[in-house]
Amino acid sequence: MPTNEKEINCYLFDQLSILERIEAVTDDEKALAQIAIERRQIERKLYQFPPLVSDGK
Repeated sequence: MPTNEKEINCYLFDQLSILERIEAVTDDEKALAQIAIERRQIERKLYQFPPLVSDGK
């Protein structure tokens, strides 16, 4: 389990990389639509404000 925001961000970037690799090898429109949905959800977590993890300040 990630313990800080940097670890969480790395995990989310890894997920985006996986989606990009899958997207590069598929022509299935339903799969591409689902990839777009997943990407939006990951980006929402990645770029949210305030951050996912509070630093206690």
